[in-house]
Amino acid sequence: MLSFLKEKLRLLVITDKKLKPNIVKAVEDALRGGATSIQLRLKESSTKEMIEVGREIRRLTRNYEALYFVDDRLDVALATDADGVQLGPDDMPIAIARELAPNLIIGGSVYSLEEAVRAESEGADFLGAGSVFPSPTKIDARVIGLNGLREIVKKVKIPVVAIGGINASNAEAVLKTGVVGIAVISAVMGAEDVYRATLELRKIIDMALGHGEPP
Repeated sequence: MLSFLKEKLRLLVITDKKLKPNIVKAVEDALRGGATSIQLRLKESSTKEMIEVGREIRRLTRNYEALYFVDDRLDVALATDADGVQLGPDDMPIAIARELAPNLIIGGSVYSLEEAVRAESEGADFLGAGSVFPSPTKIDARVIGLNGLREIVKKVKIPVVAIGGINASNAEAVLKTGVVGIAVISAVMGAEDVYRATLELRKIIDMALGHGEPP
Protein backbone atom coordinates (compact mmCIF):
# COMPACT_ATOMS: atom_id res chain seq x y z
CA MET A 1 0.00 0.00 0.00
CA LEU A 2 2.78 2.44 0.93
CA SER A 3 4.75 2.09 -2.30
CA PHE A 4 1.50 2.27 -4.29
CA LEU A 5 0.50 5.46 -2.45
CA LYS A 6 3.91 7.07 -2.98
CA GLU A 7 3.71 6.35 -6.70
CA LYS A 8 0.20 7.79 -6.97
CA LEU A 9 1.10 10.96 -5.03
CA ARG A 10 3.88 12.08 -7.36
CA LEU A 11 1.72 14.73 -9.02
CA LEU A 12 -1.57 15.68 -7.37
CA VAL A 13 -3.55 18.25 -9.35
CA ILE A 14 -6.25 20.21 -7.51
CA THR A 15 -9.23 21.70 -9.32
CA ASP A 16 -10.05 25.41 -9.34
CA LYS A 17 -13.31 26.54 -10.93
CA LYS A 18 -12.20 30.19 -11.11
CA LEU A 19 -9.11 29.29 -13.13
CA LYS A 20 -10.76 26.58 -15.24
CA PRO A 21 -14.59 26.68 -15.20
CA ASN A 22 -14.78 23.49 -17.27
CA ILE A 23 -13.36 21.31 -14.52
CA VAL A 24 -13.95 17.95 -16.20
CA LYS A 25 -12.13 19.01 -19.40
CA ALA A 26 -9.22 20.44 -17.37
CA VAL A 27 -8.96 17.25 -15.31
CA GLU A 28 -8.87 15.09 -18.42
CA ASP A 29 -6.09 17.27 -19.87
CA ALA A 30 -4.13 16.99 -16.60
CA LEU A 31 -4.52 13.22 -16.56
CA ARG A 32 -3.33 13.00 -20.18
CA GLY A 33 -0.31 15.04 -19.15
CA GLY A 34 0.61 12.65 -16.35
CA ALA A 35 -1.21 13.70 -13.18
CA THR A 36 -1.18 10.70 -10.83
CA SER A 37 -3.94 12.01 -8.53
CA ILE A 38 -6.77 14.52 -8.83
CA GLN A 39 -8.35 16.38 -5.92
CA LEU A 40 -11.82 17.87 -6.31
CA ARG A 41 -11.86 21.29 -4.66
CA LEU A 42 -15.10 23.25 -5.10
CA LYS A 43 -15.34 25.62 -2.16
CA GLU A 44 -18.35 27.67 -3.28
CA SER A 45 -20.37 25.07 -5.16
CA SER A 46 -23.50 23.20 -4.10
CA THR A 47 -23.27 19.63 -2.87
CA LYS A 48 -25.27 18.57 -5.92
CA GLU A 49 -22.73 20.12 -8.29
CA MET A 50 -19.83 18.62 -6.37
CA ILE A 51 -21.36 15.15 -6.72
CA GLU A 52 -22.06 15.60 -10.43
CA VAL A 53 -18.52 16.82 -11.16
CA GLY A 54 -17.03 14.28 -8.76
CA ARG A 55 -18.64 11.37 -10.55
CA GLU A 56 -17.19 12.54 -13.86
CA ILE A 57 -13.75 12.85 -12.26
CA ARG A 58 -14.14 9.38 -10.76
CA ARG A 59 -14.80 7.98 -14.23
CA LEU A 60 -11.78 9.75 -15.73
CA THR A 61 -9.37 8.81 -12.93
CA ARG A 62 -10.34 5.16 -13.31
CA ASN A 63 -9.61 5.35 -17.04
CA TYR A 64 -6.15 6.80 -16.32
CA GLU A 65 -5.45 4.64 -13.23
CA ALA A 66 -5.09 7.75 -11.06
CA LEU A 67 -6.35 8.36 -7.53
CA TYR A 68 -9.30 10.66 -6.86
CA PHE A 69 -9.61 12.68 -3.65
CA VAL A 70 -12.22 15.13 -2.40
CA ASP A 71 -11.18 18.22 -0.46
CA ASP A 72 -12.88 18.64 2.97
CA ARG A 73 -16.11 16.78 2.24
CA LEU A 74 -16.32 13.18 3.44
CA ASP A 75 -19.97 12.96 2.32
CA VAL A 76 -19.08 13.90 -1.25
CA ALA A 77 -16.12 11.50 -1.21
CA LEU A 78 -18.45 8.65 -0.25
CA ALA A 79 -21.18 9.72 -2.70
CA THR A 80 -18.76 9.75 -5.63
CA ASP A 81 -16.80 6.61 -4.69
CA ALA A 82 -13.58 8.56 -4.18
CA ASP A 83 -10.32 6.88 -3.21
CA GLY A 84 -9.83 9.35 -0.40
CA VAL A 85 -10.53 12.64 1.32
CA GLN A 86 -8.24 15.54 2.27
CA LEU A 87 -8.91 17.03 5.71
CA GLY A 88 -7.44 20.17 7.26
CA PRO A 89 -7.21 21.22 10.93
CA ASP A 90 -10.68 22.83 10.84
CA ASP A 91 -12.41 20.01 8.95
CA MET A 92 -13.87 16.77 10.30
CA PRO A 93 -11.30 15.22 12.68
CA ILE A 94 -9.24 12.53 10.98
CA ALA A 95 -10.03 9.95 13.67
CA ILE A 96 -13.79 10.39 13.15
CA ALA A 97 -13.44 10.23 9.36
CA ARG A 98 -11.49 6.99 9.81
CA GLU A 99 -14.33 5.51 11.88
CA LEU A 100 -16.96 6.53 9.33
CA ALA A 101 -14.99 5.53 6.24
CA PRO A 102 -12.34 2.95 7.18
CA ASN A 103 -11.56 2.12 3.55
CA LEU A 104 -10.79 5.67 2.41
CA ILE A 105 -7.27 7.06 2.07
CA ILE A 106 -7.12 10.08 4.38
CA GLY A 107 -4.76 12.94 3.69
CA GLY A 108 -4.11 15.56 6.35
CA SER A 109 -3.55 19.18 5.30
CA VAL A 110 -0.95 20.63 7.66
CA TYR A 111 0.66 24.04 8.01
CA SER A 112 3.22 23.44 10.75
CA LEU A 113 5.37 20.71 12.28
CA GLU A 114 2.98 20.48 15.25
CA GLU A 115 -0.03 19.93 12.97
CA ALA A 116 1.92 17.34 10.97
CA VAL A 117 2.75 15.27 14.04
CA ARG A 118 -0.85 15.52 15.26
CA ALA A 119 -2.33 14.47 11.91
CA GLU A 120 -0.03 11.44 11.77
CA SER A 121 -0.98 10.42 15.33
CA GLU A 122 -4.68 10.74 14.45
CA GLY A 123 -4.28 8.26 11.62
CA ALA A 124 -3.63 10.22 8.41
CA ASP A 125 -2.27 8.07 5.57
CA PHE A 126 -0.28 10.96 4.11
CA LEU A 127 0.21 14.70 4.59
CA GLY A 128 -0.23 17.67 2.30
CA ALA A 129 2.27 20.13 3.82
CA GLY A 130 2.56 23.81 3.05
CA SER A 131 2.44 26.44 2.07
CA VAL A 132 5.98 25.94 0.80
CA PHE A 133 5.95 29.29 -1.02
CA PRO A 134 3.41 32.14 -1.11
CA SER A 135 0.39 30.79 -2.97
CA PRO A 136 -1.67 32.74 -5.52
CA THR A 137 -4.77 30.68 -4.65
CA LYS A 138 -4.39 30.92 -0.86
CA ILE A 139 -3.31 34.47 -0.06
CA ASP A 140 -3.55 34.02 3.73
CA ALA A 141 -1.74 30.66 3.87
CA ARG A 142 1.15 30.34 6.31
CA VAL A 143 4.47 29.88 4.52
CA ILE A 144 6.74 27.17 5.95
CA GLY A 145 9.46 27.34 3.30
CA LEU A 146 11.76 24.53 2.21
CA ASN A 147 13.28 24.24 5.69
CA GLY A 148 9.89 23.86 7.33
CA LEU A 149 9.01 21.20 4.77
CA ARG A 150 12.26 19.31 5.46
CA GLU A 151 11.51 19.30 9.20
CA ILE A 152 8.10 17.74 8.62
CA VAL A 153 9.50 15.08 6.28
CA LYS A 154 12.15 14.13 8.87
CA LYS A 155 9.71 14.00 11.76
CA VAL A 156 6.87 11.88 10.33
CA LYS A 157 6.90 8.35 8.94
CA ILE A 158 4.00 8.73 6.50
CA PRO A 159 4.41 10.14 2.95
CA VAL A 160 4.47 13.93 2.59
CA VAL A 161 3.24 15.85 -0.45
CA ALA A 162 4.34 19.49 -0.78
CA ILE A 163 1.83 22.20 -1.66
CA GLY A 164 1.76 25.97 -2.05
CA GLY A 165 3.22 28.12 -4.80
CA ILE A 166 4.97 25.21 -6.51
CA ASN A 167 5.62 25.46 -10.25
CA ALA A 168 8.05 24.27 -12.91
CA SER A 169 10.73 26.73 -11.77
CA ASN A 170 10.93 25.57 -8.14
CA ALA A 171 9.60 22.00 -8.22
CA GLU A 172 13.05 20.39 -8.35
CA ALA A 173 14.17 22.16 -5.17
CA VAL A 174 10.98 21.06 -3.41
CA LEU A 175 11.43 17.43 -4.48
CA LYS A 176 14.93 17.39 -2.94
CA THR A 177 13.43 17.78 0.56
CA GLY A 178 12.34 14.14 0.71
CA VAL A 179 8.67 14.57 -0.23
CA VAL A 180 7.03 11.86 -2.33
CA GLY A 181 5.43 14.37 -4.66
CA ILE A 182 3.88 17.79 -5.19
CA ALA A 183 0.35 19.15 -5.24
CA VAL A 184 -0.44 22.06 -7.54
CA ILE A 185 -3.36 24.28 -8.40
CA SER A 186 -2.39 27.40 -10.39
CA ALA A 187 0.72 25.84 -12.00
CA VAL A 188 -1.64 23.57 -13.94
CA MET A 189 -5.15 25.01 -13.68
CA GLY A 190 -3.85 28.52 -14.32
CA ALA A 191 -1.90 27.46 -17.40
CA GLU A 192 -3.18 28.21 -20.88
CA ASP A 193 -2.42 24.62 -21.90
CA VAL A 194 -3.21 22.28 -18.99
CA TYR A 195 -1.87 19.22 -20.76
CA ARG A 196 1.54 20.74 -21.53
CA ALA A 197 1.89 22.30 -18.08
CA THR A 198 1.18 18.93 -16.46
CA LEU A 199 3.53 17.11 -18.80
CA GLU A 200 6.37 19.53 -17.97
CA LEU A 201 5.87 19.07 -14.22
CA ARG A 202 5.67 15.30 -14.56
CA LYS A 203 8.99 15.23 -16.41
CA ILE A 204 10.62 17.29 -13.64
CA ILE A 205 9.21 14.96 -10.99
CA ASP A 206 10.34 11.79 -12.73
CA MET A 207 13.82 13.23 -13.24
CA ALA A 208 14.06 14.18 -9.57
CA LEU A 209 12.51 11.07 -8.03
CA GLY A 210 13.64 8.48 -10.56
CA HIS A 211 11.65 5.40 -11.69
CA GLY A 212 8.47 5.96 -13.56
CA GLU A 213 8.50 7.24 -17.08
CA PRO A 214 6.69 10.44 -18.09
CA PRO A 215 3.73 9.74 -20.36
